[in-house]
Amino acid sequence: MRAGVRQLGTAAVLAGAALALQARAGTLEQAWRLAAARNQTLAAAAAEVQAARSGERAARDARWPSIDAEASYSHLGQAPELQVLTPSLAFRSGPIFKDNQYVSATVQMRVPLYTGGAIRAGVAAARAGVRGADAEQQATVADVKLEVAEAYVAVLRAQQQARVADASVKSLAAHLRDVQAKFNRHMVAKSDLLAADVALANARSSQVNAQNALAVSQEEYNRLLGEPLGRIPHLDPVLPTFAVDRLPLAQLIERALAKRGELHALAARAGALLARARAASASRLPHLAAVGGYTHFDNQILNRQNFSSVGVGFTWKLFDGGAAANEADALRSRSRAERHRLADLRSRITLEVRADWLTLAAARARVQASRAATAQAQENLRISRQLYGVGLASNTQVLDAVTLRTRAEEDYNNAKLDSALDRLRLAYAVGAL
Repeated sequence: MRAGVRQLGTAAVLAGAALALQARAGTLEQAWRLAAARNQTLAAAAAEVQAARSGERAARDARWPSIDAEASYSHLGQAPELQVLTPSLAFRSGPIFKDNQYVSATVQMRVPLYTGGAIRAGVAAARAGVRGADAEQQATVADVKLEVAEAYVAVLRAQQQARVADASVKSLAAHLRDVQAKFNRHMVAKSDLLAADVALANARSSQVNAQNALAVSQEEYNRLLGEPLGRIPHLDPVLPTFAVDRLPLAQLIERALAKRGELHALAARAGALLARARAASASRLPHLAAVGGYTHFDNQILNRQNFSSVGVGFTWKLFDGGAAANEADALRSRSRAERHRLADLRSRITLEVRADWLTLAAARARVQASRAATAQAQENLRISRQLYGVGLASNTQVLDAVTLRTRAEEDYNNAKLDSALDRLRLAYAVGAL
């Protein structure tokens, strides 16, 4: 009974481990989620967004009253005295400050009434900064997802190349056994045996290279996901699809120009610079503020020590050597530069969408052509080996058939993966990734 329970427990553990392994292997969508949780570039982009939002709150808070408190203690070498001299009277008071020392304290509240639009422009610049940071984060997410997708496909490609290399070694090893048997019966020349042996050695060398490429691609994939580099990922070969790859080219370009985060980030940056230029120009205008305060001042001569006040403060920078005007001009010029970059980026994104669309169409055509070529190469190898077995084909013909089959399988596998990756790249280009 206990043995049965133990066996059931072991089976459950093994089943759980298998399920965990499958969950760990996962799909490309799961890889994206894992990268989003661990990627440092995305974490930095999220921090930039938080910084921009805090900057916007700070800009808006400039509209609220500010309260300053100040206190000081002073000790004089000798306290001054009040002396009043008139033709008919001479009066001299005692020391103004007791024991040659005094304490003063002030609390002042200042409410901006008019700043020439500086606060409003500052808020507009900060809001544009938030929009830009959000757009940059969106673009960074898409960049990371595409990078992970490329690494994912690189692992799948390396796995398929390793399998093709293994199949080539297996096929050539079988052929070498056939040639060895014929050579032992003096049915073929030794050159056939040597040629088959060399072909197998070359195939094994390719097998080693394929295994090394697989290991390197797996480690790069693990690095992007924050996984241990030595982990062997088990990936789902089915990649996600996006509906955009079936849309007309004109509609794809229109969507890309409306969705790409890089475009929104540049537009927001240009707007923020223009708003900062308005804020710099506003520094040359008059500023008004309501001021209220309360002051405590230790003394022995006045009739009170506590004073309250209310008033209006007025400041106007009449001349600054042209610093504010030049700063505003510089910011406007930088805004124009961002607009020029934006126009150039729109052109480059349009070209990117067109190129990806054409590349995807070519990849789909390659899949159809290479699928037929693979079936034909497989049949050619089968017939060549049969003919060689009855002495109707040469050793070279069989070796060439193996090479053709290997190349056809590689072309077919690459065409399928290229087509899947090109769909993802098109989705990235139009801002759907």
